[in-house]
Amino acid sequence: MAVLEILKYPNPNLKKKSQPVEKIDPSLRQLVQNMVETLYAAPGVGLAAPQVGYLLRLVVIDVTPVNQPKNLMVLINPEIVTSEGECTWEEGCLSVPDLAEEVKRKKKVVVSCQNLEGETVEIEGNDLLSIALQHEIDHLDGILFVDHLSQLKRDLYKRQLKKEKKEGKKL
Repeated sequence: MAVLEILKYPNPNLKKKSQPVEKIDPSLRQLVQNMVETLYAAPGVGLAAPQVGYLLRLVVIDVTPVNQPKNLMVLINPEIVTSEGECTWEEGCLSVPDLAEEVKRKKKVVVSCQNLEGETVEIEGNDLLSIALQHEIDHLDGILFVDHLSQLKRDLYKRQLKKEKKEGKKL
């Protein structure tokens, strides 16, 4: 296993749409293991394949608190089939360092996907799991959480990045 490099905003690959996973084979299983290791090392609650340079519809999520047993979910070709309600949640992103902002999302979602055995399953998410599912599926469609922010907030973040780059700060 290996910890993979997480692409950082404004890397143009983060804005590309991912392709469906065609087959579950040893190379995909290895990618999943590497993504899991990367997720826990970061640490984060979710990681999409495009964030580590693979334009595949593949996501790993674990929203359990640090002091509880892990509950890892691997979602292959996930799609939101139903959603309801609305909530605002402070989000961050492993690809958008040093930024956390409130984003409006659906309070509850149902996602259809395949698991690593190739079985089609449905995952119902409320609150944090709902947010994580929506956030990671957005990554598969080339959407970052900063795209949900006002133009002013995006511009301020871009200026901050330029300033840090000019000063030589590593992101």
